[in-house]
Amino acid sequence: MLFGHHLVVIRGGGDIATGVAYRLHRSGFPVVVLELPAPLTIRRQVALSSAVHDGHVSVEGMVGRLRGDLDGVADWAATGEVPVIVEEGLPNIPRSIVIDARMAKRPLDTTIDDAPLVIGLGPGFTVGVDCDAVVETARGHHLGRVLWRGSASPNTGEPGEIGGRGGDRVLRSPCGGTVRWSVAIGDVVEAGQVIGHVVGDVDRVAVLAPFRGRIRGLLMESTDAHVGLKIGDVDPRLDTLSNEISDKALAVGGGVLEAVLTWISAQS
Repeated sequence: MLFGHHLVVIRGGGDIATGVAYRLHRSGFPVVVLELPAPLTIRRQVALSSAVHDGHVSVEGMVGRLRGDLDGVADWAATGEVPVIVEEGLPNIPRSIVIDARMAKRPLDTTIDDAPLVIGLGPGFTVGVDCDAVVETARGHHLGRVLWRGSASPNTGEPGEIGGRGGDRVLRSPCGGTVRWSVAIGDVVEAGQVIGHVVGDVDRVAVLAPFRGRIRGLLMESTDAHVGLKIGDVDPRLDTLSNEISDKALAVGGGVLEAVLTWISAQS
């Protein structure tokens, strides 16, 4: 690996984090991903977090594999695969770079002292306080830009517009219960079509497609959902492929790669 001595630890393994991992991995950086024991990932076909349940996942040729412990994790990352570790905190492993890609949109527990270079994605981070650099994650003109001072755009609470659709493309749980699907990621659905149910102790509430589109992501079946939890995503663009990393994730990943290379260049 060209940059094999710079171990990158990414906190979070969702689709945006996976776009970051892909850019770094393809550029020769050893990458380790930390995830929760029960990820709430929607775009599971393009998320390294899927390795938590499936044991391994391949995203555009990048293989993520679940590792049960931290022994030799740096060596494993150097093999060309991405180790996925179930770890809620930041383990004590030698690292050059920490990237908080959990997309919490609020401050959590990442600090500027977590590594020689700490990068935060999106809202919730302030350069010089929580991290060394922030990468913009809001769709629009500044998507993927690296900020060396200040903060990213504030969270609006509304998903960015895609193909003329905004908040209505996100499926949210209508009640508390267990998710059951009648369709699969990648399927084309019609407006009003029943695509699944949330089954509670008493109720069984249907989840309807909001418009004609392609299923971009679905929460893993049998997951317990609370009211309002994001459980799916419908893309109005029928020509998109659900097994390809999104333009947004690649743009953010490009911004992270720029920040990392800028930092490395400044060290020489």
